[in-house]
Amino acid sequence: MRRLIAIGASMGGIVAVESVISRLPADTPPIVIVQHILPAFTGPFAKRLDASGPITVVEAANGDALRQGVAYLAPPHHHLLVKSVNGEMRAILSAAPPVRFHRPSVDALFHSLAELESVDIVAALLSGMGSDGADGLLALRRKGARTIAQDESSSLIFGMPKEAIARGAAEQIVSLEELPAAILACLGSWETSRGATRGALAHLVRRRARRA
Repeated sequence: MRRLIAIGASMGGIVAVESVISRLPADTPPIVIVQHILPAFTGPFAKRLDASGPITVVEAANGDALRQGVAYLAPPHHHLLVKSVNGEMRAILSAAPPVRFHRPSVDALFHSLAELESVDIVAALLSGMGSDGADGLLALRRKGARTIAQDESSSLIFGMPKEAIARGAAEQIVSLEELPAAILACLGSWETSRGATRGALAHLVRRRARRA
């Protein structure tokens, strides 16, 4: 099963995103990030994130194949979308009009993820002003993704997480300190669930074999 982590943030998100990325292990599934930031600072922010921990962080380029242990930051003036191309997840850059006054937009990214099939997705909406990402997070939750919102006490600006929570989009509401562990726990829950399912099926097969 393919896996993907998605993070959206705005004002107050620079520190929040770094706090999360720096504490994820090198074998983490691909990560896609939309951070509202002035265009001139996107490149330096990607370098700062890259130096913060074991995850490799790059500015996304159109057509990039999403790889384990790599985080892809939306570049200036383009929406970052994810499409499945010949069974492989790829970054797609779009110059479509701004969404909720933003390009890149968190909603644009999240809605593109909601269209993917057979992908386990963990999506987190962090500190930020406005409501970008709230509708997209709800779409993801309705598709079965694991969804997380940063709590009020640890958010510099609680606008975006608050809007997501009000819509019922957040499965979990956690502090910034708890976010990396919450993401990893979501990934682990799929392993546990599938392991239990495989064990139950194997047990059923053995019972049928004995009866035969």
